[in-house]
Amino acid sequence: MDKGRITIIDATGLILGRMASTIAKQLLQGETVIVVNAEKAVISGKRQTILKKSQNFLEVGHFRKGPYHHRRPDRIVKRTIRGMLPRKKPKGQQAYKRLKVFLQLPEEFEEKEMQTIPQASVEDLKCPYITVGELAKGIGWSSSGE
Repeated sequence: MDKGRITIIDATGLILGRMASTIAKQLLQGETVIVVNAEKAVISGKRQTILKKSQNFLEVGHFRKGPYHHRRPDRIVKRTIRGMLPRKKPKGQQAYKRLKVFLQLPEEFEEKEMQTIPQASVEDLKCPYITVGELAKGIGWSSSGE
């Protein structure tokens, strides 16, 4: 992989965890990674189970000031990738700064070539799954306030 290269990844139909680990590796190699269509990434598992786990996670710190947990799909994806970086070390902090995540495809990237991650394809799954957009709506995100 080239140092300083810009990679645009379309998250449509990609498994969130597998996609995040691949992107984290690319970031640590010095690439700039732009993720588009973040709400179309998928999480494997039954819908009710995933929503219940997320709601329980959000209740942590419910009555005090923090921690704050994001509900927007692009922030959920960015946070997942951050979890796979050594963010307390300088190389991890620099890598995280090279990451950009968008809900849809911005106009400036419409003409650019987008890549996908074949090993993270949802077609490999044999179990039920839910999109990150559906998860975000289930935990309280309303898309009207973008």
